[in-house]
Amino acid sequence: MAITSANQLELLQTAEAVAREKMIDPGLVVEAMEESLARAAKSRYGAEMDIRVSIDRKTGKATFTRVRTVVEEEELENYQAEFTVEQAKQYMENPAVGDTFVEEVPPVEMGRIAAQSAKQVILQKVREAERDRQYEEFKDRAGTIINALVKREEYGNVIVDVGAGEAILRRNEKIGRESYRPNDRIRCYIKDVRREQRGPQIFLSRTAPEFMAELFKMEVPEIYDGIIEIKAVARDPGSRAKIAVISYDGSIDPVGACVGMRGSRVQAVVNELQGEKIDIIPWNEDQPTFLVNALQPAEVSKVVLDEEAGKIEVVVPEEQLSLAIGRRGQNVRLASQLTNLDIDIMTEAEESARRQAEFEQRTKLFMDTLDLDEFFAQLLVSEGFTNLEEVAYVELDELLVIDGVDESTAEELQARARDVLEAQAKAALDNARSMGAEDSLIEFDGLTPQMVEALAKDDVKTLEDFATCADWELAGGWTTVDGERHKDDGVLEPFDVSLEEAQQLVMTARILLGWVDPAELEAEEAADEDGEEATEEAEA
Repeated sequence: MAITSANQLELLQTAEAVAREKMIDPGLVVEAMEESLARAAKSRYGAEMDIRVSIDRKTGKATFTRVRTVVEEEELENYQAEFTVEQAKQYMENPAVGDTFVEEVPPVEMGRIAAQSAKQVILQKVREAERDRQYEEFKDRAGTIINALVKREEYGNVIVDVGAGEAILRRNEKIGRESYRPNDRIRCYIKDVRREQRGPQIFLSRTAPEFMAELFKMEVPEIYDGIIEIKAVARDPGSRAKIAVISYDGSIDPVGACVGMRGSRVQAVVNELQGEKIDIIPWNEDQPTFLVNALQPAEVSKVVLDEEAGKIEVVVPEEQLSLAIGRRGQNVRLASQLTNLDIDIMTEAEESARRQAEFEQRTKLFMDTLDLDEFFAQLLVSEGFTNLEEVAYVELDELLVIDGVDESTAEELQARARDVLEAQAKAALDNARSMGAEDSLIEFDGLTPQMVEALAKDDVKTLEDFATCADWELAGGWTTVDGERHKDDGVLEPFDVSLEEAQQLVMTARILLGWVDPAELEAEEAADEDGEEATEEAEA
C-alpha cells in the first residue's frame, strides 16, 4: 500500500469518520496516522533514522522527512540521526549545536505487516484519546447522581453504561440483595473517578450516605436553594437511616419541608432506596440536645457529655432502653455515626447503682486516709468533695458549711489531708528515683511527684525523654480505624491532664532544652492568629 494521490483524501475521510464515531478530536486521529506512517517508514529506511511524517490537514498529502540534529563531536552516538558541526557544513550555512537539518524522503510502500502495525498504532492512540475524553468528562462529576443502563453482571458487580463508557457498581455498594437485569435503568452516586492503566475507572454507589443527601437535594427545592442544609447522614443501607437538617429561614420547618405534603418527598427517596426507613432530625449546635433528637423515637432522661473523650452517657427509663438501642443496636449505632460521639446508654437504675458505687468508694477513701468515721466521711462526699486535694487546699469556709464542723475541726481535717498528700508525694518521689528518674524531670515545673512516678514507669526518666513525647502519649486520645473509635491511653491521663496542657508542658520542656526558640514560636502563633482573623473576616 503506497501513500499516493489516489488515497490521500481517504486519510482525512477515515480520520473524520473515526473521530465522529468515537467522539474525539479528528486531529488526534491524524496524529496517530502520522505516527503509524513514521513507524512504517523507519522499518523501511532504518530504525535509527529520525523519520517524521506530516499529513496536510486540507489535502491529506503525507510528507515524509528525515531529521538530523547537530551535536558536539564527543556526544555523537547515532550517526543516522545526528551529525557534528563539520559534517553539517555540507548541508547548512553556519551550523550550530542544536540546529536540525530536515530533508524530504520518498514515501514508502507499505507491505501487509507494516499496514497491520500502522493499524494497531492508530487503534491504540484512538483508545487512549477515548480514555482521556471519558476521564475529563467524569472527573468533575464525582459526588453527583447519574442515571445508568445495566449492561451485565460480573461476580456480583454490576457493569453499567453511562453513555461515554462503562462504570462499575460493586457488590458491596448495592443496597441489600438488589439484583438487576440487562437494560434496567438505575440511579447511582458517582463515588470516585480514577485514571488507571486500563483506562478511567468510574466507581458507583447506592449505599453511600451522600447518595441519600443528593436524592433529598433533588426532591426538596429548599435544600437545592440552600435554605435548608443537610448537616449529617448516617445509614444502614436498605434498612434504616437518620438525616440531620437545619433551616436558615425561621419561617421554614426543615423536617416538614423534607417530609413534604403527606410524606410525598421523603416517600420518593424511600422508594428509591428499597424501602429504607428514614428518620429526619433537626440539627442543633448543642451536642447533648442534638443527641436527644438523634435517639428518637426513644425518650432520654439525662445526658452527660465528656467533650475531651468524645464520649457521651445517656440515661433512659427502663422501658425505653430497648427502643433507644434498637434492633441489633441499630438506633444507637446510627445516632453515634450521626453525632460522631461514642454513646453509652444505661437505665436510670444502672446510673443510680453506679453513682452509689462512686459514693461508697469516695467514702472509703476519706475513712481510710483521714481516719474518719463513716458518717463524717459521707458528709464530705455529700458536699461534693471527691479527693484529698480538694479537702486539703479548699477555702476553710467551704468546710465550715458542713453540719457539725467548726473552725478547729476544719483545720484538723486539712492538716490530716496535707500530711497524707505529703507522705504520698515522698513515697512517689522515692519510687521514681529508685526507677532512675533524674532531677531534671523531678524538678520540672508542672509535674507532681505522682506524675513523675508514672512517667518513670513508662521509661520516661529525663527531661529529654519527656520533651520527645507526643501530646496524645501523655493525655491520651482517640483513634478512628475503619469507622470505629479506639481509645489511646495516656501516661498522665489518670491525673486529668488535658491535651492542651500536655502540649504546653512538652513545649516548655523543649524551650528549656533549647530545642525551640521562644521568639520563633511567638511569631508563628501571631501569624496563625492573623490567618484565623483574616479567614473570619473573609467568611463574614
